[in-house]
This record gives sequence, C-alpha cells and structure tokens, in this order.
Amino acid sequence: MSKGTEFERTRFVFDAAGSQLVGVLRIPAGQGRRPALVVIGPLTSVKEQAAGTYADALAARGYITLAFDHRSFGESGGQPRQYEHPGHKVEDVRAAIAALAARPEVDADRIGAVGVCAGAGYMARAVADEPRIRAFGAVAGFYHDPAMQRQWMQGGFDAAVASGRDARQRWEETGVADMIPAVGKEGEVAMPLDEAFAYYGTPRGAVPNYTNGFAVMSREVTLPYDAQAAASQIRVPTLMIHSEKALAPPLARSFFARLAGPKRDIWVESEGQIDFYDRPERFEPAADRLAEHFGQTLE
Repeated sequence: MSKGTEFERTRFVFDAAGSQLVGVLRIPAGQGRRPALVVIGPLTSVKEQAAGTYADALAARGYITLAFDHRSFGESGGQPRQYEHPGHKVEDVRAAIAALAARPEVDADRIGAVGVCAGAGYMARAVADEPRIRAFGAVAGFYHDPAMQRQWMQGGFDAAVASGRDARQRWEETGVADMIPAVGKEGEVAMPLDEAFAYYGTPRGAVPNYTNGFAVMSREVTLPYDAQAAASQIRVPTLMIHSEKALAPPLARSFFARLAGPKRDIWVESEGQIDFYDRPERFEPAADRLAEHFGQTLE
C-alpha cells in the first residue's frame, strides 16, 4: 500500500465492560472490505498523541485504523480517572477488535495490532489472547518484566505495590482516588524522566484531551504486569522496531527471543524514546516498515 492515500476520520464509540470508549476511526478512500489496525499508545496517553500519529500514518498508507481512549482516560468513561490497568487495557483492545470487525468496511479476517511504548507491552497480551488479531507491530515497545522492575527499584518494589493496593482500598471505601502527576519537574511523579516531561508536560504533547495524572492505585497492577510472559504465546507474524536509545533495549531483545511465531526486529537510530511519538524522521520510516509488514501478513 502506498503512502499518500486520502482518508476520512469519524468518531467511533463502543462499549468495554460497561464503559463507553471513544475513538477515531480512519477510513481510507476505496471500496470493499479491507484490512484494519487497532493502535494503542504509551502510559496515560490518549488517542490524539502517539497512537493517533501512527493511526494517521498507517491510514495514509491505505489501512483502516482505530485509535481510542482507554477506559478512565480522555473522552472515554470509566472510574476512577487515570487508572492505568493493563488488564483493563487488554479488555479494551479486545472490545475494539470486536467493534471494528463488525464494520462493513473491515475484513474481519485481516485485523492487525500496533502498540507504541507501554502500549506494545499491553498489546502483547491482547495478541496472545485474541484470535482475531492476525499480525502484530510494535514501535519502541516497553516490554514489562516484573523481575527487572524489582531490580530497578532497588528494594522499593513491594512497598510501591502495597501503596497501590492501599490506594485501591481507599478508593473502594471512599470513592476518592489518590492521584500524582504523570510527569513533572519535582515531587513524586509516575514517569520521572525529563524526556517524558518534554512531551507530556509541554505543548509538544499536552493536547487538550490529555490529563497529567496517574492514579496511585495503578501501581498495584502495572508494576507486577508481565509482558514477557505473553511473548511465548504469540504465534502471529510480529515486527518489532526499536532503538538502543529507546526504553529498555534488553527487555526488547528478551521479548523478541521468546516470540513463538514468525518474527523480525529492526533496530534504528533515535535521540531517545519520545521522538518515536511525533518526529516525522522517526515515525514515517516506522510507518513504512509497519505498512510493509501488514501488507505481507494481512493481504
């Protein structure tokens, strides 16, 4: 499929576990049932950020694409707000696949999945569990490994998980969710990286639909989440795009080694992690490779 295809954006609303989720469906010009891709993005992100960037780029290459706000984020329903729950996000993807497969433009036998950053780690479990996903593409993926997370936190892992559990119990008892910023220059934040603040904390990435917040109860489920365990259950063709300067290259290599199906990894140059989200010199070549991958696996 060639770059430069015109496409139409339409609001797309569907249900996941009783919550109304809001997305943007991109439909390229053309007739007949065609392959489609569900795209999800990084921690706390919304559909107008990295997921939307890749959804646009892949729609311009001829694919029907869907990027959406997960429950408790952006325009979608769900409480508490800003609750980062890997299991819920996987359920949201499966609901999105079902809704997408019902569209008259979509060939339900040719649906693929794309994940960016943490979205790649979450999408891994969806790909392992959802038989309607026929191919997988990941860009600058963060492939969660609780054993490595424990090592990175140098003894703070159990206390952080416990703080998340306590916060969840307070939410259940009071309806009030403890919240910290997702990014920030000082104090406790969920993503304590200057690079993350340079995107989410500035007009570069802080779109109106985005909230700079992270429910503390998320730690109970995000820290123990294991994307690595999903890899050995993934048998569909998989393309991974990564960089030595992106997040956790050793975890990307470990995940790739465990994949059970046809696989290819492409290592590229980057300034860091975040330039994959919005820099044309990063996402355009990545979209070319993804389009090529899905062209070979979904056609």
